[in-house]
Amino acid sequence: MQQLVALISLKNILFNARLFLERTGRPLIAVVKDDAYGHGAERVAHALSPLVSLFAVSTVEEGAALCAAGVRDVLVLTPPLCSEEAVRAVGYGMVSTVSSRTSLHLLARAGELLGREPRVHLAVNTGMNRYGVRPERARSAAAEAAAAGIRVEGVYSHLALFGDGELRASQSGLFGGAVRAVREIFPQAAAHLGATGGSLCGETWDAVRVGLGLYGYLPAGAPALPVRPAMKLYAAVSHAGTAMGGGLGYARAARRYGEVYTLRLGYGDGLFRSGMAGAEGELCMDACVCEGRARVGTRRRVLPDLEAYARAHGTSVYEVLVNVTRKAVKRYV
Repeated sequence: MQQLVALISLKNILFNARLFLERTGRPLIAVVKDDAYGHGAERVAHALSPLVSLFAVSTVEEGAALCAAGVRDVLVLTPPLCSEEAVRAVGYGMVSTVSSRTSLHLLARAGELLGREPRVHLAVNTGMNRYGVRPERARSAAAEAAAAGIRVEGVYSHLALFGDGELRASQSGLFGGAVRAVREIFPQAAAHLGATGGSLCGETWDAVRVGLGLYGYLPAGAPALPVRPAMKLYAAVSHAGTAMGGGLGYARAARRYGEVYTLRLGYGDGLFRSGMAGAEGELCMDACVCEGRARVGTRRRVLPDLEAYARAHGTSVYEVLVNVTRKAVKRYV
């Protein structure tokens, strides 16, 4: 097999989920968007089902795939953008995000068409400025939803910088006011604000919305928690021999090399062309050259420290996870 292999420990994902449940004491909303950060949304969701109250995805398409696989209680974080998305969300029984009158009206029409009561969480813009109604409009949005036959099951927002105490306190205060306003119309609406980092900083509310932490990583600046990485990556050795000439990979050889081997792994597989630890020169689209002896057809572990790799390339482990797994074959242990 020539593809990159991602060996994924469902046991570690469950371990991490239990850590967050124990630390926060709140129900867990498991974020499985972007194919569970590259770990395989369907397999991860089924494994987590006994521990999770709700699954969060980015799009209606992601949600439909989970629902078709037998996963229930799926929250779609992006509001519907057209009638087709609203109908699919209501038809599958997903929990949709309402962030404006437009999304509310789309869902109301879908509910009328299907003869079903749409389930929604109301997004409130407390300062991240990504999605959401303004806090002072939270009550009127909830009242409009009720009048349109829409059930608001929850209200949420997202922290812009959980590590900035002043900004976090400002957002939390605005969110609290919005929650109280929504509950004047929907008393049972569940509130959630903290994602992985925010939940560890005390923004637990009625539930915590954890993504990165489930897969064994914490965002920079988050309080410590002994999470376990769930993924190991292995690439196939596709060639081995003795170096010749004056180049090595896409670079001039800095010295004389003896034995070298090639890994079937490159920037076409989601890595950065500038390379990785153990590789010589810049990566090719589908290969990289390493110094040493190896047997063709065997596999070598690559990127053993994804956080260090992310730092070396000026990005986050979030980006690395979703990029390097897009073409990988996933195997579960």
